[in-house]
Formats: sequence, C-alpha cells, structure tokens
Amino acid sequence: MIRFILLLALLSAFPPLSTDMYLPAVPYLERSWQHPLFIVNLTLVFFYITYCCSMLIYGPLSDRFGRKPPLISGLLLFIAASLLCAFSFNIWMLIGARIIQGMGAGAASSISLAMARDRLPSGQRERVLSQISVIMALAPMISPMFGSLMLEWLSWNWIFAAQAVLGLIALTGVLKTPETHTGGTGNSLTALRQSYQRVLGNRKLTGLVLCNAIVGLPLFAFIAGSASIYIVGFHLPEIRFSFLFGVNALCFMAGAMSCLRFGKVIGTHWMISYGYAGVIMGGIGILYPLLNGPYRFTIPMGLITFSIGLSRPPSNNLVLDQVKKDAGTASSVMVFSYFLFGALSMVAVSLDWPDKSVFIGYLAIVSGTLSLSLWLILKKHLHPPALGESSVVPL
Repeated sequence: MIRFILLLALLSAFPPLSTDMYLPAVPYLERSWQHPLFIVNLTLVFFYITYCCSMLIYGPLSDRFGRKPPLISGLLLFIAASLLCAFSFNIWMLIGARIIQGMGAGAASSISLAMARDRLPSGQRERVLSQISVIMALAPMISPMFGSLMLEWLSWNWIFAAQAVLGLIALTGVLKTPETHTGGTGNSLTALRQSYQRVLGNRKLTGLVLCNAIVGLPLFAFIAGSASIYIVGFHLPEIRFSFLFGVNALCFMAGAMSCLRFGKVIGTHWMISYGYAGVIMGGIGILYPLLNGPYRFTIPMGLITFSIGLSRPPSNNLVLDQVKKDAGTASSVMVFSYFLFGALSMVAVSLDWPDKSVFIGYLAIVSGTLSLSLWLILKKHLHPPALGESSVVPL
C-alpha cells in the first residue's frame, strides 16, 4: 500500500514538477532570448491548457479501457516531450514542446485520482488524499531549488532532462502496479458521451468542482508571477527566490497535515469552510501588510497556500463521493477545471500590472469570497463522508 500511495503522489505531482522546477529559469530566458515575461510565460500557460484538455480524454478512456493503457501512453508522451524541451533552441520551439508535454502530463493527474477511487473506500481515501498532499508539497519545495542549482552549475536544458527521468520512474512504477479497473463495455464514443452527461448533470458535483477551481486562482497567479515578484521586484537572487517559494510550499504541506491530523475532530465541512475563509484573510494580508521587504508578501501568501492545502483533500474527496461509477470522468472534470482556471489566472497575472502582488491580493479576496459563498449554499445538501470508515494507511 505504501508503494501505491507513493506512486499516486508522484503522478499527482506532475504539474508542480513540470513547472516549479523550471520557474527559476524564466527571468534568464527572458533576458537571453529577449522576449517579455508575457511571451515566456506562454510556456506555462499553454502547458496547463493542453494539460487540462487532454484530461477530458484520458479520464473517460480509463473508464472504458482500464487505467493503465492510457496512463502508460501519456507517460511515454511526457518523457519524449521533456527531451524535446531540453533540446529547444528558441522560445517558440520550447512553447511547442511544452504543449506536447502538457498532453502527456494530463494522464498522470486525472487517472491517479481515479485509481484512488477504485482501490480505497471513502473514509480511508480522504486520509490517503491528505497524505498524498503532504508528499506532493515536497515537489514545489524542492523543485525550484533543484532548478536553481542546475541553472547555476549546468544549464536550463538539464531541468527538462531531469523531468524526463522522473517520467521514466513513474512509468516503471505504473508497469509494476496491478490494474485497478478492468474497463467498461459498449461503443467508446457513446460511453464517453453518456459518462459526461451523468457527471455534468450532477449539480452537487459540478458545484463542488467550481468551488475548487475558483479558490485555486491566487495560487496559480503566484506560480506564474512569483519569479517576477521576488527576482525582479524585490531584487532577490534565484536561490533565495527558490527558498521563499519553498516556504510557500511548506505552508501547503502544513495545511494538508492539519487536514490529516485534525480532520476527524474538525469535520470535513468545517475544514473546507475554514480553508476558503483563510484565502480571503490572506488576500487582505497582502493588501495591508504588517512587515517590510519580501516577507510582506511571503507570509500572507503562505496563509493562502495553507488554506488551500487544508481544504483541497476533503473537497476533492467530496467530489469523488458524488459518483458511483464514472470516477475517471469525474476526476478529469475536477482536475481539468482546477487547472484551466489556473491557466487563465496565469495569463492575467502576466499582464503589465504595476504590482503583481497587489493583483494576487485582490484575486484572493474575490476568489475566496465566491468559493465560500457557493460552498455555504452547497453544504446544506451534502453529507460529510465518514472519516472513521477505515483506519489511516501509515506512511
């Protein structure tokens, strides 16, 4: 079971592994290739767009043909695209390679959640999702530091070579893991349409998905704008930027650990409510800072990330609880919406704002308020999953 959890964590961490490791190189590519931040950030934006769109295909395919065939295909595509990124010689080739890389990465996130739904009962699954979130938080903590060191001692190309190696490790783990879903029957196109009709027609599910997607907006804006805020705005060296970015990731881990430790005491519904309210408070903290220097932004942004880490495992689990089948489709819709909204947030923060941190502050207040309001309406019609159904799986 421990190996299964570690594999799910690695697959779920493909988005941060594919972006956060590369963030320290963004200002360098800006200077060396002489393109503005908006153009260079297209390597992030288009990655997430194709990543999201591909998940809408991988999820239903995994319901129809089993989890492993589409997952293996996606990982092979990711590995090949990572190597293509490493050999890119201009920004446009890199953007094209990142588009292909996003297509491959989409298989990992959508199918990993479906595999958790296949193998784990609800009470155990919420705890395992919290454990996975804790492990996943290591990726944005370590990745920028690793990328900074490679940028200093080697070159930015090696960052993508390292991503190809991680993809190969994930592929090896998938090949050694038993199939968790044997697949369905019937015409694949008809099954695909019917699956989406059932999922999208579920108002509780779509409402929860929308809450998850909206509340993540400031986090994605931070991912796309953090290098500019810290390196350009606060004039910090790349290694210190990596440290502060890692502190923010540590806050996400702390939120997930709090969910794991106190979830049964606080309750699923209250964890989600507190998480959404914390995003609002973090936004207010950015607009009205109590400290000077980079920490005026780091601390309230940490509160936002902690709050998302607290609310995301139980909210994800509630989404999966709304379906008895179509887990792959539901997982795809959930992760698709989360990252599509995130990609739009990345585009928005890349515009020529006088102060990107202030934009993130306003975005946190608006997104937190919208998600909390919708959640308070939805929760009246939901029953929290029984956290005590199964014992926690030890790590």
